[in-house]
Order: sequence, then structure tokens, then C-alpha cells
Amino acid sequence: MPISLQFEQVDVFSEQRFKGNAVAVVVDADDLTSQQMRDFAAWTQLSETTFLLKPTTHAAHYRVRIFTPLRELPFAGHPTLGSCHVWLNQNSANDHKEIIQECSAGLIRIRRDGGYLAFSAPPLIRCGAVDSETLQQIKIGLGLTTDRILASHWVDNGPGWVGILLKTRDEVLAIRPDYTKLNGINVGVVAPWHTPRTDADIEVRAFMGEEQNEDAVTGSLNASLAQWLIATGVMPNCYIASQGTVLGRCGRIQIQKLGNDIWVGGRVQSAISGRVIF
Repeated sequence: MPISLQFEQVDVFSEQRFKGNAVAVVVDADDLTSQQMRDFAAWTQLSETTFLLKPTTHAAHYRVRIFTPLRELPFAGHPTLGSCHVWLNQNSANDHKEIIQECSAGLIRIRRDGGYLAFSAPPLIRCGAVDSETLQQIKIGLGLTTDRILASHWVDNGPGWVGILLKTRDEVLAIRPDYTKLNGINVGVVAPWHTPRTDADIEVRAFMGEEQNEDAVTGSLNASLAQWLIATGVMPNCYIASQGTVLGRCGRIQIQKLGNDIWVGGRVQSAISGRVIF
């Protein structure tokens, strides 16, 4: 018997409509099988598709499962904010300023302020120096020479990110990846703007090696990069990241360190609303 469920497609991390990163969100998906979720995520061909479920703990407002077209993720940033936006739409009477999301990575805190949402960056599950073999693979896949890389670091909070710091924004924008040579490694490349501030401080690009594409605006990567860049003094406690420029997007991610927490946020807007039949 077919199941008809509420569905929204949401644009995350941009002030300009349709210039952020889209995520598909299916509501009340508890009766779907994992295979149905995988099939739908593969069909949407968005970077991520999420499914809202009842939480398994009283500490959470809802639970979410997050899928790329190829695999399930324990955590991802823009799907977290997009899913929370849809949950709030479905629970308009909820006046909480902080929402707790349950996912495979644990409980994620989310704050709201009007049309803006921000999540508290989850801890890194892998950090530290990048081994020479992985770094060499990244250099080959991204066409980088050793002298252009100021620093590298594992910044993995679930998707397996390696962070690469370059000297200039122009160098970041000039990269043309060869995904066959990148060999499945997920890489985040960043550089300060080094220009009088307009509306951003750094440029970020996210290369999804396993999916063999570039992600438009990436919350999980910016969350993990912030933990590295702030701790090492490369960036201050508050800054704005630009992402998606090469793809014709205008992503803006707000980073703010408050106490021990790093908050990653931006504008979230509904784009499509309807029903999906399984």
C-alpha cells in the first residue's frame, strides 16, 4: 500500500533565494524502511536528503536520518538546519529558543533567531596531522604543489574531512579537481580573503571525493574547519565564510565561538512544499 508523506525542499545558508544549498526533508518517516530512504535519496540526487522521525530519547525534539545519493551519514550541517526548519514548520506552536536534534552522531543543539538557525559544532572524531600518503593523494587530486599549502589537518566530524589551508582566495577558486585521482577523500580547502571585508572573511570549497562532486555550502565542513582555524589563531572567534562561488551560489556561513561552543549558522528558507508517495 503506497505511503504519502509531507515533503519540503529547503534552501540553507544564503540570504539570496536559491543561492544556498538545497536539502530534501521527508516528515513522519517512521514507517519507511532504510532501503526506501536510500532509494529516495538516490532519486533526488541532492547532496543530502533527510527523514524526520520520532526521537528515541526524551532529551530530543526529533530524530533525523541523513542520506547522500550513495550512503548514510551520522551527521551533516546544512541537512541539520534544513531538517530543524521543517520540524519547526510542522510544530509552529513550539516556542523553544533551543531545539535538540537526535542523529547517529548524538544529540545536536540548534538555536533559532528569526529566519536564522545555528547548530553547535559536534566534537571531531578525528583530528591531527595528515599522513603523507593521504596528503600526496590530495595534492594530486586537486593539482596543488607543496609550497601552496600553508597547513593541513584532519577535521573529521563524521563525513571524513581533511582541511587544507591555502594562501589566497584566488588559489582556492582556481582549483579544478580530478576526482579519480582524489580517490574518495573528502577535502575542505580554505583561505582568508585578504581584502577589505565586504560580507565574508574566508573562502571555502568542499570536494566530496566519494560522491565525486563539489558541495555548494557545507555546514559540517565549516564546523570542523572552525574548530581548527580558531584554535590555531588563523581566524578570530567570529567570522563569516563564503562558499559556493565557483558553482554560482552565494553561501554565507556565520561562525561564532561562545565559551566552549562553536555555533555554525545562517539563513534557512523554504523552497518547495508538497507530498511524496512511497
